[in-house]
Amino acid sequence: MTPPAASAAAVPPAVPTPTRARFVLRIVAAVAAAHLLNDMIQAVLPAIFPMLKEKYRLSFGQIGWIVLVYQFTASLLQPWIGLYTDKRPQPWLLPSGMAMTLVGILCIAQAGSYPALLAAAAVVGVGSATFHPEASRVARMASGGRFGTAQSAFQVGGNTGSALGPLVASALVLPFGQGAFGWLALAALAAIWILSGVTRWRLHHPEAKIAPPAPPEHAHRGRGEIARALAVIGVLMFAKFIYIGAFTNYFTFYLIERFGLTARESQFYLFCFLAAVAAGTFAGGPVGDRIGRKAVIWISFLGVAPFALALPHVGLLWTAIFAVAIGLVMSSAFSALVVYAQEIVPGRVGLVSGIMFGLMFGISGIGAAGLGHLADVHGIVWVYRLCAFLPLLGFATAFLPRSDGHRRG
Repeated sequence: MTPPAASAAAVPPAVPTPTRARFVLRIVAAVAAAHLLNDMIQAVLPAIFPMLKEKYRLSFGQIGWIVLVYQFTASLLQPWIGLYTDKRPQPWLLPSGMAMTLVGILCIAQAGSYPALLAAAAVVGVGSATFHPEASRVARMASGGRFGTAQSAFQVGGNTGSALGPLVASALVLPFGQGAFGWLALAALAAIWILSGVTRWRLHHPEAKIAPPAPPEHAHRGRGEIARALAVIGVLMFAKFIYIGAFTNYFTFYLIERFGLTARESQFYLFCFLAAVAAGTFAGGPVGDRIGRKAVIWISFLGVAPFALALPHVGLLWTAIFAVAIGLVMSSAFSALVVYAQEIVPGRVGLVSGIMFGLMFGISGIGAAGLGHLADVHGIVWVYRLCAFLPLLGFATAFLPRSDGHRRG
């Protein structure tokens, strides 16, 4: 008869099987909804630029400086916040950042001068800088390894909010004046409530919902290869966001000058463009998970080039059709670019997200100021003819290394 001790020694203790991380839909949906509210608030500001331009007698250059102050503030802070929270997680930054946006909303509603508008825009920028890297991190944590899909869902929330911004401006702010901007405080309060719930989930589930690490392939990339990849991403981000920014900030002015539309009529066409951006962003992530990030980037830039080159030379109907095609195709690249960068530099999700969203805001802000000055000198139609060549910078994609060992592209 085997002694009990020997029997116990013969049977090795059970080793717990690690559970596969799962896609937490409610959390991804929550950060996407908060992103919708955040970016809707931000999109109302450029949508009311025609009203502010008339009220304060601003030039296109001064309009560009409002965009630059807001987006430059957001872009400078984001990488530092991401780097800090990679080492010292701060879950409550999410609702805190939205509280800062709430303060900015009230400041814009009460601003009585151009300098006050600039200061209020800077406050909104600080709120945005706090929100984006942390929300992107949570989306990745809840992705269950479906990084592109989660990032797309998160980003499409923001794009949907951007699309709704002009409609909210047309229905709420333009008819009733600048003070009506304060009603957006309700959207900020709703976002704070949503993000407080996301933060509580993150505090109670820190260990089980973290997505699996990047494939080992990325560990042996040399610094030169990583630097080259990030430099190419910078060029692609420049082309994408200068061109998208030309629509976001100046499409209404282009339509008013070229086709004689009113400010309110032009908001519908801006909404169509931004809705197409939202749809394209949603498609880009899942497609990138299947065929590879690089393939999506190729399609995004070179697929849009014919529409971009033709748009300044067609009538109103084809302008609307081409604008929708441009928004749909070009926006598909952003999620692919974010996830590509996260895979190239593993373990630095907050830093990479901060840099990517910071680049987005910084490039858009600098571009808005530059395009505004060019429009003052040469006219807004000339600016659109110049920007039509930007998608051709997509040829730089050829210099990107492959990011997915098991996928094409």
